[in-house]
Amino acid sequence: MSRIIVVTSGKGGVGKTTTAASLAAGLAQSGYRTAVVDFDVGLRNLDLVMGCERRVVFDFVNVINEDARLNQALIKDKRLDNLALLPASQTRDKDALTAEGVERVIEELRAEFDYIVCDSPAGIERGANLAAYHADDAVVVTNPEVSSVRDSDRVLGLLASRTRRAEQGEPPVREHLLLSRYDPQRVKKGDMLSVEDVREILAVNLLGVIPESKAVLNASNAGVPVILEDDADAGQAYSDAVARYLGEQRPHRFLEVERKGLLGRMFGGQ
Repeated sequence: MSRIIVVTSGKGGVGKTTTAASLAAGLAQSGYRTAVVDFDVGLRNLDLVMGCERRVVFDFVNVINEDARLNQALIKDKRLDNLALLPASQTRDKDALTAEGVERVIEELRAEFDYIVCDSPAGIERGANLAAYHADDAVVVTNPEVSSVRDSDRVLGLLASRTRRAEQGEPPVREHLLLSRYDPQRVKKGDMLSVEDVREILAVNLLGVIPESKAVLNASNAGVPVILEDDADAGQAYSDAVARYLGEQRPHRFLEVERKGLLGRMFGGQ
């Protein structure tokens, strides 16, 4: 039975698309047939992060409007055989997505894939509602700052009340929190909320903590999901998050200020 995962956030710029790409790539690495769908119509970015922007011919809206078949629009990843992307349209607005069209495409994807990862637009408007409606699981991405956490709390309210599961009285969407751009040094100085602060406010299962890292930007610019960068701290953190999602017990890393050795203390300060 396939599962629908929505990757969502209350505000933009928190690392949602990076998370969707890495989550999908990690599931594919684990042997699951995985599709990732870009719901951010008009602002298409997922194809850039995954390095296939030049291969887009048809998109999500073309499939909804029946201008193209699903298999014509799906772009197969060149690195992972069981990973595919359904890109968003760059020339249409969010009204091009209809509830009936989205449901039809989702059902087609369910027949072919084990996991369907939906990269949602930020916020609680129409596009985000459509991305979340069919979800079985939700990964709520937030930064450790008050405004981002507050907006994520509003998204959790949406997931609890305006999804197919809520409407039909089924077990609720499984909610997971992913904390991105975490900097233990800034937490220590009091400039950023701690993991404990965010968990206390949102009271959601913590799936992962992604450290502030240049590797994320470098991987995005190279068109590679950062989870595939084995040597990068952010890539390792995303690998841990995927493993936890699949049921493996792993301790959270990158939560403390890295202690420097003797030479580091002598030449690099504290």
